[in-house]
Amino acid sequence: MFIDYVTLMLVNIAAGFFVLAGFLVRKEGEPTQPWAPVFALAGLIALVTGFWMTFTWPLPGSYNVAFGELSVLFGGLMLAASWHLAKGLDLKPVAIYGFFAGLVAIVVGTQFLRLGLSKSPLLTGIGFLLAGIAGLGAYPTVRYGWRTFRLAGAVTLVLSGMIWAFIVCGAYWQHIADFMKR
Repeated sequence: MFIDYVTLMLVNIAAGFFVLAGFLVRKEGEPTQPWAPVFALAGLIALVTGFWMTFTWPLPGSYNVAFGELSVLFGGLMLAASWHLAKGLDLKPVAIYGFFAGLVAIVVGTQFLRLGLSKSPLLTGIGFLLAGIAGLGAYPTVRYGWRTFRLAGAVTLVLSGMIWAFIVCGAYWQHIADFMKR
């Protein structure tokens, strides 16, 4: 039987992006430890589903690379950030890694647009591109902490999260109808 859990991955990324945006716009001086559990939750779901997809390839072709591998990168980042937040450690090393994950998301988003992948390549491509831009901006945001960087990062994450939330609502709607027949 065909098993497709990309919906779980998409709702997790949308929720994770909204959580990251909320973290960026939190009040100055607010403790970071309360954010650690939700970062860990998003990270664990992304890491487990991403690894499973990367090793089993349940989707057609290149979708496994795009969604599976980027989910692993996101999951690893969220788990690392969770650890750093819980321990009160500096997030700069995590943000450096986020830069490279952002580069990959831009490559994937560009390919979705170029090759017309998915049922909505424009929306999916933009979702990946915005996620990539957020990753590229992670280090300056953490390094300098300027309110402008934090707000720009939050807006970028919310826009990407909204795209993924919109896509996942349609995917859940369709998957429930399609899998009812199996």
